[in-house]
Amino acid sequence: MGKYIVAWFPMIIIAIANGLFREKFLAGRLNELQAHQASTASMILLFGIYVWVLLKIWEPETTNQALMIGVFWLLFTVIFEFLFGHYIVGHSWDKLLHDYNIVKGRVWILVLIWVTIAPYVIYKLQK
Repeated sequence: MGKYIVAWFPMIIIAIANGLFREKFLAGRLNELQAHQASTASMILLFGIYVWVLLKIWEPETTNQALMIGVFWLLFTVIFEFLFGHYIVGHSWDKLLHDYNIVKGRVWILVLIWVTIAPYVIYKLQK
């Protein structure tokens, strides 16, 4: 499992690049909510491509391992998001929780769902 934990770190770079794309390209063309939603979709796509390539190189041994990879990645992502977002970037807890409000069109939770299930889904698709 160690290699899959290390493989989570490039996802930070993907996420930062996606955030820069949102701020530099989408923010000027869409309203904030639309930019958030489009950025969420692009993040899901980018993570999907990354996980597809990763699992071609390092195929999980079992379905259970693929599921555990997703659970670890979910935990790391949420922990990183809140610790980095609050203590490094300086966002308030309310601001960090804002993107979890699906009722208001905030769809970030879809990224977390995808991060969790992508290793399993892609593992099954590649079999």
